[in-house]
Amino acid sequence: MAAAGRMYVPPYTSYIPVRPRSRIHVLAEPKPVFSESSPRSRPVIGGRSLLAKFGYPSERLLKLAEPKKYLPAYLEKRARESPEWPVSLAAQNYNASQRILELARPKGLHPDFVEAREVSRLPQKAIASPRTIELSKPRQLHAKYAPPRDPEWTVTETAKRAVASPRVLELAQPSTRPRMGLTTLNPDAFRVKEAAKKAVCSPRIEELARPIQR
Repeated sequence: MAAAGRMYVPPYTSYIPVRPRSRIHVLAEPKPVFSESSPRSRPVIGGRSLLAKFGYPSERLLKLAEPKKYLPAYLEKRARESPEWPVSLAAQNYNASQRILELARPKGLHPDFVEAREVSRLPQKAIASPRTIELSKPRQLHAKYAPPRDPEWTVTETAKRAVASPRVLELAQPSTRPRMGLTTLNPDAFRVKEAAKKAVCSPRIEELARPIQR
């Protein structure tokens, strides 16, 4: 242990004075301050001022630098020559009424307003029950939920090699009806037949008619 007030120096240690390099001296110099009193308050790119580089501005630049003029119709219709006008003595000596002073007061708080109070330590240390945690979870999808099928899907090889039966080909043909002309107009063309009204569908048709449950 080192004595009080003395610095501990490890043995067999030699101190070599280190001198900074010239680059360190250059980096350590402060940057120049361009104040308003200095002749150059702002550095110029390239070392030359714009006026010395380009000379006197051209006529085009002087024309573009002119402010936009008002239209004569606006100057004729404006009420005053200047946006500043003198205030009349009646306005300067006006005394506000009690109603105006009442309306000028800021809106106060509601009588039933209760300021935010500090939360006690007991609610801060409360632990939610499993039921509360379950209710805080977002609503999940049904277990049998199936996302909508992509309109494009790969066709199986079995479907590609399928051959339609004569009955399927017969059903695939459109219904042949006469032309809807004035001479061949048949008002009973779309009338439902009595046999179709008394038809009873088979269990297979009822099964195919049910929508897909997702």
